[in-house]
Amino acid sequence: MRNRDTAYLNLLRDYYAKHGVFPSFSGIATLVGLNTTSAVSAMVGRLKEAGFVASTSDKRLQPGSRFFERNQVDMAVRAGIPEGAQDVSSDPVVIDRLLIDEPSRTVLIPVKGESMRDAGLLDGDTVVVKRGAPTKTGDIVVAMVDGEFTVKYLANDGTNYYLKPGNELFDDIRPSKELELFGRVTGCVRKY
Repeated sequence: MRNRDTAYLNLLRDYYAKHGVFPSFSGIATLVGLNTTSAVSAMVGRLKEAGFVASTSDKRLQPGSRFFERNQVDMAVRAGIPEGAQDVSSDPVVIDRLLIDEPSRTVLIPVKGESMRDAGLLDGDTVVVKRGAPTKTGDIVVAMVDGEFTVKYLANDGTNYYLKPGNELFDDIRPSKELELFGRVTGCVRKY
């Protein structure tokens, strides 16, 4: 793909993120700064060939299989003392593929409260939950306790399962009637 096509693709991605649809061909021309519909058609053709854009059955543009790929930098960023880093890109990653292995069983649930703060789940985060996933002691789960939902660590005292918070200021939760596991937390999304 040409360098300028990458710039055009990024403009289309930003437009799609804001509006949820692609602009018309004349709108694309204005957006990317092309003067003719033939130039737009050629550019769209290259993006289609690369898998970034596709057409619906009624010839409208839609995201292609690679449209939501994001570049992942092949480095780690220290959270402690800074160190030199090289900006070397590796294979692009689709965030959905990174966080979700079984879409039909996966839901996103907002977190409220501070009881899982030490587990890295903060108020306002969104947890990725795989419904009905196998769980073991120590997993972070979304569970229904006596008819109320919560997110906690799954714990076992040798006799019974209970829920343990990720914040020492909160008490363990032991059901008086029922503990039902909704799903296992497989990831977390936080927007700053």
